[in-house]
Amino acid sequence: MECTNQDVINWVNEVKEKLCPDKVVWINGSDEEYESLCAQLVEDGTFTRLNDSEYPNSYWSVSDPSDVARVEGRTYICSVKEEDAGPTNNWFEPEAMKKKLDELMAGCMKGRTMYVVPYLMGPDGSDYSRVGFELTDSAYVVANMRIMARIGTVALKNLGDSNRFIKGVHSLGTLDAEQRYICHFPEDRAIVSFNSGYGGNALQGKKCFALRIASSEARKEGWMAEHMLILGITNPEGKKTYVCAAFPSACGKTNLAMMVPPEPYQKAGWKVETVGDDIAWLNFGEDGRLYAVNPEYGFFGVAPGTSMKTNSNAMQSLKRGNVIFTNTALDTENKVPWWEGMDGDKPAHLMDWKKRDASTIGKEKAAHPNSRFTCPAENCPSIDPLWQDPQGVPISAIIFGGRRAKTGPLVYEATSWQHGTFMGVTMASETTAAATGAVGKLRRDPMAMKPFIGYHAADYFAHWLHMGKKGGDKMPRIFHVNWFRTDDDGSFLWPGFGENIRVLEWILGRLDGSKEAVHSPLGIQPAPEDISLEGLSMNVDALNKILSIDKSRWADEMKAQKEYLGQFGDKLPQELWDEHDALCKRLQ
Repeated sequence: MECTNQDVINWVNEVKEKLCPDKVVWINGSDEEYESLCAQLVEDGTFTRLNDSEYPNSYWSVSDPSDVARVEGRTYICSVKEEDAGPTNNWFEPEAMKKKLDELMAGCMKGRTMYVVPYLMGPDGSDYSRVGFELTDSAYVVANMRIMARIGTVALKNLGDSNRFIKGVHSLGTLDAEQRYICHFPEDRAIVSFNSGYGGNALQGKKCFALRIASSEARKEGWMAEHMLILGITNPEGKKTYVCAAFPSACGKTNLAMMVPPEPYQKAGWKVETVGDDIAWLNFGEDGRLYAVNPEYGFFGVAPGTSMKTNSNAMQSLKRGNVIFTNTALDTENKVPWWEGMDGDKPAHLMDWKKRDASTIGKEKAAHPNSRFTCPAENCPSIDPLWQDPQGVPISAIIFGGRRAKTGPLVYEATSWQHGTFMGVTMASETTAAATGAVGKLRRDPMAMKPFIGYHAADYFAHWLHMGKKGGDKMPRIFHVNWFRTDDDGSFLWPGFGENIRVLEWILGRLDGSKEAVHSPLGIQPAPEDISLEGLSMNVDALNKILSIDKSRWADEMKAQKEYLGQFGDKLPQELWDEHDALCKRLQ
């Protein structure tokens, strides 16, 4: 299908004039095109083809050592008014940024091919889906975008002759870290990323479009773009319930999205299915309920720590083919990827992510801690039958979570949408020593969206409150979980992983009225007997400890919350101050 949309054609020609590529290739998304692209990447040394008997049609790749993660310090919201970016974003005046980028990027694609990648975020034929274009000089980006989004002909078909599309330009440039820019222009519905090839910076459909630009669009149009997994849970009676969940990094989001219930639960008839592991777009359906679609087409997962024990569904997904591994180590004898935390022994012949003999690197990690796999969602054994349904799936609950060693109880429920919004706004997680060198440092991450809110965070909070008023009593119920409570020795009190189904069982029981609850200062909590411990080595005393609220610690928490909320000034909705004051009184 050839592009006949004149608005798209005119814009592509404008970019071509500025960046001066040797040739322009329009991507159609076909299998043949992908095979040719991957063969080209193998030929130029970017890709290493893996052992087809273990990882069919899959590839290993490494990036420049300076370009291995999202660069929040170089990520900008270029809104017309500085106050529209807010205190959680870096702002740059849009015309000044365009001038800077024009100067930096002039002729940057000379000697290169410019690929025009039409892509669709969301299911084919859905009213909730949106079309974007990424003009890139990276074949690696094109290959990854084919896994992460629906690209080519399907996107052109969904766009038709509309002029509503996201304009994205990306160039590897020279990978100069000092001149790296990830820029979003919400009023222009445009994205420019330069001097980076890393996924979160260069695969523009993901964080750039599906969260930062989409959150801005969603506010104007009356929907929500959220950093949330989408999960379907079927109980032994055959009733299926869909929930969304938002956790900061290192809090078990992907593991929950692909959860495997323990054997006794499976035998009883419990089933967990995956709609999405990272992003949810939520719209009101005709019945007034919120419905969620997963705008993505694949998983962009962190490899280290992923194993059959922690996430067997992810491991099985990787063996089903068409996967790209980036910055893991490589078992050079067997031509398979490897990372720390993987099942089995460390291979004898291992090359690290910097292409060095791993036996010579001492205590350094062989796989980069942020090494990734790009994997088709359809590979996942637990993928939900409705994961591509154009109408999405009806959401009955939203779960927030964080890593709190002593403060947060295992689970509690909000008393209202407003109270639940407050829980999401104030959610926080303690950093780990491995990540920061300081255990227990509290990091606020509202709705797990802090790096991804494409406008002023206080306006984003107000949008949540507005959505609640619009949806009334049909809005999802809101819960908060904490799998990471520890004892005095620092050992986790709750077993986590698949055993988290026990907490989801209580949540579902609250939704259908079958589970009782007790009121606490934080909200609604389970009575200890309402969390099943059958088959676990822990006792009711340990469970009581995980459910307990230490008021002295919460006194410190409320001081920290007050300081945090204060940064938003007069723009913070009064309802959130009301919830804060009410919680202070309940704790007293």
